[in-house]
Amino acid sequence: MTEHRSPKPTVDVVILMPGDRVVLVERKNEPRGWAIPGGFVDEGESLAAAAVREAREETGLEVELVEQFHAYSDPHRDPRHHTITMVFIGRAAGEPAGGDDALTARAFPFVALPGPLAFDHAEILTDVRRYLLTGARRRL
Repeated sequence: MTEHRSPKPTVDVVILMPGDRVVLVERKNEPRGWAIPGGFVDEGESLAAAAVREAREETGLEVELVEQFHAYSDPHRDPRHHTITMVFIGRAAGEPAGGDDALTARAFPFVALPGPLAFDHAEILTDVRRYLLTGARRRL
């Protein structure tokens, strides 16, 4: 009998800051690059609790989740293994500081994002930005 393998659940939090800015972290581990704060959901943890925890660990910010935005599940979105991420939109105040597996954390204007962005995070940020400007959600 073959072993059943399942995707790993993750969360990402698009943290909105005053001045039309978004918080990104520079990854310490592979794959390198800038990323939306997030990570793996622990057993016994809700998606929302994981999102708040991961945001705090990687940015030092206390994030208020505003809404659950969209699930991204392309099997190739993470080069390490198949993940499914639930993306949340949140808000925070203060200055982010890198922690946990983030070298640094900074708030960038949506119109001046750094590169390269890890995973499918450029796509996610484009979707969120479109939603914030027009109210149009990503279609399945």
